[in-house]
Amino acid sequence: MKKINVAIAGSGYSTRVFHVPFFKNDHRFKVVKFFERSTTRALAWFPDIDIVSSFEKLLTDEVDLIVITTPNQTHYEFVKQALLAKKHVLVEKPLVATSTQAVELAELAKQQGVVLYTYQNRRWDASVATAREILSRGLIGKPVDGEIRIDRYAKDKNAKAWKETGDKGTGLVYDLGVHLIDQAVSLFGKPQAVFADIRYQHQGALSDDNFDIHLYYENGLKVAVKASKYVRETTPHFALHGDLGSYIKHHTDNQESLLNQGIIPQGNWNEENESDWGILHTEVEGEIIRKPYPNAKVSYLDLVDNLYQVIVNGAEPAIKMEEVVFVLHIIEKAFESAEKGKKVAL
Repeated sequence: MKKINVAIAGSGYSTRVFHVPFFKNDHRFKVVKFFERSTTRALAWFPDIDIVSSFEKLLTDEVDLIVITTPNQTHYEFVKQALLAKKHVLVEKPLVATSTQAVELAELAKQQGVVLYTYQNRRWDASVATAREILSRGLIGKPVDGEIRIDRYAKDKNAKAWKETGDKGTGLVYDLGVHLIDQAVSLFGKPQAVFADIRYQHQGALSDDNFDIHLYYENGLKVAVKASKYVRETTPHFALHGDLGSYIKHHTDNQESLLNQGIIPQGNWNEENESDWGILHTEVEGEIIRKPYPNAKVSYLDLVDNLYQVIVNGAEPAIKMEEVVFVLHIIEKAFESAEKGKKVAL
């Protein structure tokens, strides 16, 4: 078994919750270095780890894979440096701020013969994976409408200053919207047009903090992706309606919450209670049914496993770069739509 040596750039929330628990507990990986400019948080996770104060010091011979979780504004330069050093790269979403930059980095990865992989972990959310199963079984018939939303209540602007600068590539669309749009693309493919309402609700906000983006498909399907920071009482997280029935999941995926609590991602670590499953209300062989529908058995472990197989065995990546590029293209067109106040072709 080949072991992959990992260096991690950044030690904030994303690193602690989404990366350390997986790389620390997977014997196929060994974390050998951390890049932290002014902190030593990594010592709490890896007491003997080598902490360096510049990104360039990660680009050494013993490192195979660099995980980049630093602020969005740094992604382009850090990813490019890592690829030029012939390192595999796993980078937090969004990969970069523009589709043009994404195409450039994807081409560079091909030229260098290394893997560039974007951490779109929410393809493995229970709602999305279960909806994919329901669609494949034809349980709601032809899909006609969908809505995916993540709402929060935040009285103040984001405490992370880099998210509130108004820089391109920051704001709620690039934070949560990139996940929700990617989920829609992974389920339904490429939409034909987009209409977006993108707002700045917090007083003095420079970065967007509310969006309602509609994706239109040639078969008549419309998928709305939404997020707000001024919602105390949430509505269903995931809704999919077809000409036979509906699948509704009220609660967001539990994996982030469990990881934040320190749960080790092993075995059936993210199994939900039946009360948290989605509801399938449809017609099967002429009979109307309404019942909880079991979650598909997936977890963010599947992303890590796919990444390993891509690097070591040349497997097909679950998250393809052309999809990453297209999601960024949709985001760019969504901002154009919001500015013009009309639907924009993709």
